[in-house]
Amino acid sequence: MRHGRGSHADRFESPAGSTARTRPPAPPAWMRWLPVLYVIAVLLLEPITPVDWPVSFVLIALPLVTAFAHGPVTVAGTTVFAVLFEALLAGTPCCAGRSVGYLWDRHYVAAYVCTVLVGSLGTILAVHRTRRERTLADVRFVADIAQRVLLRPVPHRIGDLLLDSLYLSATAEARIGGDLYEALPTAHGVRLLIGDVRGKGLLAVETAAALLGAFREAAHDEPDLPSLAHHVETSMIRRAAQLAGSEKDERFVTAVFAEIPADGHHVRVVNCGHPPPLLIRTGEVRELDRGRSAPPLNLGMLVPDPYQVDTYPFRPGDQLLLYTDGITETRDPAGSFYPLLERLHSWGPLPPRELLQRLHHDLLVHSQDRLQDDIAALTARLLPEEPPAPPAGGFYGDDG
Repeated sequence: MRHGRGSHADRFESPAGSTARTRPPAPPAWMRWLPVLYVIAVLLLEPITPVDWPVSFVLIALPLVTAFAHGPVTVAGTTVFAVLFEALLAGTPCCAGRSVGYLWDRHYVAAYVCTVLVGSLGTILAVHRTRRERTLADVRFVADIAQRVLLRPVPHRIGDLLLDSLYLSATAEARIGGDLYEALPTAHGVRLLIGDVRGKGLLAVETAAALLGAFREAAHDEPDLPSLAHHVETSMIRRAAQLAGSEKDERFVTAVFAEIPADGHHVRVVNCGHPPPLLIRTGEVRELDRGRSAPPLNLGMLVPDPYQVDTYPFRPGDQLLLYTDGITETRDPAGSFYPLLERLHSWGPLPPRELLQRLHHDLLVHSQDRLQDDIAALTARLLPEEPPAPPAGGFYGDDG
């Protein structure tokens, strides 16, 4: 389960396999109906104003009002309608109280000409707007595909583990950021990663892609978590060395590596300067932190032997929550941080999907839909052990 903010572009496949142009999102209903409301307002004003107050002149703006939400054909048709409607109001005694002679009055003729000019400009603007919307829809679609490659959906179940993920962008139009996660089944167990790249923009995205690529490759080969963290950091150092200036030293990532072996009820954790994972158990929520966090990736050379493995019990029914600091640093309008531990304790144990759905909703409510940072979360729950099935002949056997 991945959540994003903002609308996603729709994509269609032609029968021949070629891909059609992406469809821009539809404008809001009130904007589509704004031209009709505008005409109704003119009709309501016309009977209550004096004859020498030609309210119909405001119809000159109708094509521009239409251009906000409609295409060039509709704008051109609206222009023709506006000219005819102006003529109707100018020369119809029964409707406007004016004689037919007003129809060709120079003021009304000037209004007709202005309406045509404004309508021509509105048509050009509508053409430009629709082209930009289609381009933006194409860019959004490409960004969606890039995000699916970078942050592909985690498997919902691996063995006895139920998993799910959450991603929220602080920018409504953004699709990719510097937060990352991954979950991989390996011969050593299920290995999890969550990280937060320092900085924003394309550099952060490139760093996240490099880190995920290194993790996905090394997770299957490295025998333990310190070796895995060292492999990923070595890859980060190589790529950072290609940068010029101060970016080389500023390109670092906080991360947590976790491993849940298939043959044991425990979890191993290596923390590299990241918020500690949370263990959710019936009646208990606690941080898995023994104060032995390593420096962030790409800064590990600052200390000898930086990677320390901490092992914790992980019983059936327990749930592990990995998250980025965008969650705990989410503020409400008064400036108070989001109380993650309190919320989780009040909710009690929840399935991974329901937990992240509630967390998603609660974060938006707490911040009043004004997130200041990207957010990522990854959760894994060990299924409770099922009681052994009774013998075929009944619980006590079939003794006759």
